[in-house]
Amino acid sequence: MTASSDHLRWFENIGLEDLPLAGGKNASLGEMYRTLTTQGILVPNGFVLTTYAYRDALQAAGAWPKLHGFLDHIDTTDVTLLRKQSAKARQVVYDATGTDNLRHLVAVAYRSLEEEYGEEIAVAVRSSATSEDLPNASFAGQHESYLNISGAENIFDACRHCFASLFTDRAIVYRVNNNFNHFKVSLSVGVMKLVRSDRAASGVTFTLDTESGFRDVVLTTGAYGLGENIVQGVVNPDEFYVHKPTFRQGYRAVLRRVLGKKRLTMILAKKNIDGATTKNEPTPTDMQKRFCLTDDEVLLLADHALLAEDHYSRHAGRHMPLDIEWAKDGDDGKIYIVQARPETVASRKMAAMLETYSLHEKGTVLTHGRAVGEKISTGIVRVISTHDDLALFRPGEVLVAPSTNPDWEAVMKTAAAIVTDHGARTCHAAIIARELGVPGVVGTETGTQVLKSGQRVTVSCAAGEIGTVYEGEIPFEVTRIDADRLPHPRTPIMVNLGNPELAFHTAMMPSGGVGLARIEFIISEYIGIHPMALAHPERLAIADRQRVAEITEGSPSPSEYFVRTLSEGVGTIAAAFYPKPVIVRLSDFKTNEYAALIGGTAFEPQEANPMIGFRGASRYAHAAYADGFALECAALARTRGAMGLTNIIVMIPFCRRVEEAELVVATMKQNGLVRGRDGLEIYMMCEIPNNVIQMDAFAKEFDGFSIGSNDLTQLTLGVDRDSEIVAFDFDERDKGMLEMLRLAVAGAKRNGRKVGICGEAPANYPDIASYLVTLHIDSISVNPSSLLRTMGVVHEAELRG
Repeated sequence: MTASSDHLRWFENIGLEDLPLAGGKNASLGEMYRTLTTQGILVPNGFVLTTYAYRDALQAAGAWPKLHGFLDHIDTTDVTLLRKQSAKARQVVYDATGTDNLRHLVAVAYRSLEEEYGEEIAVAVRSSATSEDLPNASFAGQHESYLNISGAENIFDACRHCFASLFTDRAIVYRVNNNFNHFKVSLSVGVMKLVRSDRAASGVTFTLDTESGFRDVVLTTGAYGLGENIVQGVVNPDEFYVHKPTFRQGYRAVLRRVLGKKRLTMILAKKNIDGATTKNEPTPTDMQKRFCLTDDEVLLLADHALLAEDHYSRHAGRHMPLDIEWAKDGDDGKIYIVQARPETVASRKMAAMLETYSLHEKGTVLTHGRAVGEKISTGIVRVISTHDDLALFRPGEVLVAPSTNPDWEAVMKTAAAIVTDHGARTCHAAIIARELGVPGVVGTETGTQVLKSGQRVTVSCAAGEIGTVYEGEIPFEVTRIDADRLPHPRTPIMVNLGNPELAFHTAMMPSGGVGLARIEFIISEYIGIHPMALAHPERLAIADRQRVAEITEGSPSPSEYFVRTLSEGVGTIAAAFYPKPVIVRLSDFKTNEYAALIGGTAFEPQEANPMIGFRGASRYAHAAYADGFALECAALARTRGAMGLTNIIVMIPFCRRVEEAELVVATMKQNGLVRGRDGLEIYMMCEIPNNVIQMDAFAKEFDGFSIGSNDLTQLTLGVDRDSEIVAFDFDERDKGMLEMLRLAVAGAKRNGRKVGICGEAPANYPDIASYLVTLHIDSISVNPSSLLRTMGVVHEAELRG
């Protein structure tokens, strides 16, 4: 290994304090190589041509006056002029950095790498600016990188192109937009051993959720081949979440995973006529259907990410979320960390102002994909197929493209929204949309086909992970509330939540936890198959059996598909609010709703009145559903056990009689959910008049109660709330209902049991919220959209006494 100098440093001689010398990217690489490899993190070795090398070369060549002439007072909105002047600037830098001294330094250093890794070892040559990877500026993708370069002269040429890339169109625009002086920014070049992820996989790991800013998870994205496909948004990668608090406690489980399509794999190639050293090939179909990482590899990456985050946070003196690039080597099977930088967008979302967007109505869906951000916007579509189409774009339009690249950023910053065919949350389009604070919908697959230039659309990212493009202009509302001025009632205000995609965002609102997590949403939207059809696929008709086999392909068994999917959905909600209580209600589909699931007609009877038929607790020990209920129990047992999410409370719905309660609790015990074990509490929905009348008897079987005001009102008043003819008689404020609420709360407290309410009555009617406060109810749970309003109502009621 050669000695370090002002112009060349090895990774072992660089740290975070050397940012002026090595730039953000290379300073971070040196920091990891120097400090974290001793903790088991693998970082490829390499060296850096320093910013001194860059500045001294330009000074010696007299390049500065020329660069000023090209760039002083440049109008970055004039795309043609920008392209012309930036090309001239790059040529000046390329010529200036071709010195014999730098050529010699690179040749000697490369020989040292060959001694360590083998002759003609391929390397990655990467730019690193002094303004790059800062906590307040990412500069992601602004400067060039080159992969699969070997031979001293080729490496030196790549280094010169990297130096010159300080003046790409996109880098110039970015500096202007962020008020960085072109001539106070310097660039270094890192040369490191190339990880052969072209034969395996690569991706990005974040130490927070990139959409909500939620900090208690590690998010890993990955795809086969080299990582450029993910950054460029060419592929939809796999996604994996790990929950930090329980992981640190020793629980080793993937919280949630999403299978990406991964249709292309970027591999290395011999240098072609265009100078490219990589190429894309179609990913085999069987590989697309498999995750690119094993659970053990995901957990290893989470471990490395937390080690790195802890180290960087100690260095910064504050919590420092990270954006980490990783690569798996197909030759040795090991995972390497090839970059770590501060995450600069989502980590700033812990602001005092709470902002929520909501559509007033729904419209015709044109396309949908992965949502970026949580906003809504309307505008005229402009389809951009090539760089030349950018000249047609007008500020305030919705940019629609197959994918985007950094050269487009001057235009992207004026867009009302961004929609792409390809990409996921770590692609270029997503990064820029997030940074600009505009809604983005990426990975639609059909956006450029179904959306037409001149068409007015509404782009909504306010409904979780799925972003939707609607036809026309749909009215929407923006609510902004100063979190510091929110009232804080003594009575815990909880949320009703069944959609895991909304969990992280909702958890960042002030609440006492989840008062009702319905698993029906996960079963219908994520699984889509009747639980009994997964427990007994042999009973299905051939067509349904084939559909089940297709959906569950890749799982060890259909039953395991259900258990894993449900446990990950419930686990996501529980992790988002951990350690606050999350009350998970077991399934309460009616027979007609169950029959609508794949395979459902083979197991469901036809009932004249499903509302008061075979539903809730009556199903759980019944032969017609017992095996399906066993899968529900297995999923919740896994979430509390393997995942460590013991904040989950299990709740039984629509339990008619005390004997039925005893049977259900015993059945749960047989299926691994034992009341009292590991602190497990079992609640009952109080939604049938008999629940109130026999509260003392039910209290012996359950640890708490949650009043379901909808069904309790319906059954108390004998009103079908879905009937247009008599629905006007459905009123939770009826004196008889108020007395029923009083008896329920009093009965629970008489028996030393917790009692809350999980209907919308307190949100819809402030007088009911005030009444419940006078009863000293233990909690009130409402939909997220009603949370802040209910907090105010309850706080005022408490002040009145």
